[in-house]
Formats: sequence, C-alpha cells, structure tokens
Amino acid sequence: MTDRLVNIPADWTFRNREVADGFDSHVREQLPWYDLASGAVAHVARHYLPEDGIVYDIGASTGNIGRLLADSLTARNASLIPLETAPEMLSLYNGPGTPIPEDARTHDYREHDVAVLFLVVMFIPVPDRPALLTRIYDRLRPGGAMVVVDKADETCGYLATILRRLTLAGKVATGTDSDAIIAKELSLAGIQRPLDTRILPGTPEVFFRFGEFTGWVIEKPHAD
Repeated sequence: MTDRLVNIPADWTFRNREVADGFDSHVREQLPWYDLASGAVAHVARHYLPEDGIVYDIGASTGNIGRLLADSLTARNASLIPLETAPEMLSLYNGPGTPIPEDARTHDYREHDVAVLFLVVMFIPVPDRPALLTRIYDRLRPGGAMVVVDKADETCGYLATILRRLTLAGKVATGTDSDAIIAKELSLAGIQRPLDTRILPGTPEVFFRFGEFTGWVIEKPHAD
C-alpha cells in the first residue's frame, strides 16, 4: 500500500506526483467498496476471456484490474493492453502487460474480447463519451463484453439524495476525515461528471450497485 494522500489538489488531477503516490490508499478511503467492485469486475471479465484472448484495461492506473486477472491471463495465454495517459500513474504501474501512454479517445483499438472501464468515463469530457464507448464496443469480438463501473446520474428525486448520502456514509465509515471528504468533493467540480446511462451501447445489464455508482456488463452478440 502506498502513502496516504495528504494534500488534495484544488483541481483534481492524476497528473500529480502526490496523487499518484497516494492513489491506492486514497481510493480505498473514498470508495470503501473498491476492492469488492474490483474483484467483481475481474470475476465478470474472466467469463468472457477465451484462450489467446485480448483484454483492454482503459484507465489502468497502477494496475489493480490487471493484477486480479493475472492468473487467468497466464492460464489462457491471453494478453492485457493497459491504457494510461498520466505519466505519474504510469511510473507506478504494477501489473501484466506494458502500459500504453495513449488517450483512450484516440487509441486505435484492436479487436478484443473484454474491455474494462473501471471508474474512468466520469473523467472523460462529456462530448467525447458517446463516440469513445461506441468505438470500443464496435471492436469487441462477438461473444465478448464491456465491463463498465462508473458514477451515474440515472436516479432522480429523493432516492438520488438517499444514494448520495449512502456514498458519503461509506466514506465516513472508513475513518476518512470529514475535511478530506469535502476537499475531495470540491476538487472534482467540473472534472468528474456522472455518466448519462443513455449513451451506453448495446444492452447494458447491471451487476453492481452502491450509492451513486453502478457496474454494467455489455455483451457483444454472437455473429449470426
């Protein structure tokens, strides 16, 4: 585990040495379900990974998802292609494959069997999201799947308030200082924006939910 993040930048960015160094601890403080969701993502991904298959880990950060998939990748002679643009995060990558320092929006995707977007879309500019998700989906092989976990804006009314408070309660339960919780929320203004689920391609099926965060599996139908 890396050092705890002490100084939260006024404008959140992964291109920050202290953010990168403290990422693994910080994300577990802010999202107490992080390890549970990571394991669920890897569990789902294994079910769509064939022999000699290809997995994309888009926004790979320090390699959390890749590490969870490592044994399956080896057993099935499969490949992981991690994409990560922040040099500070790239320097700490510890997982299968060699991370590619390319923007997910402009990367030339190979045909692949699984694409993982774990807490990524909410940091991509809103106008660029539909084209990105469609491009990734289009390059999936028949029988493959996208696995997406993200903050979503699919709930409205009083329930949205309840789910928001559930997210905050989870952070408080980890012992995270309330000042740090508020500082992080303010730092995300204009940088993290929830996913509009209407832009998800294919037929998304929910496999995970906690507060404002949802996980979907989007299968690519088998060819006729």
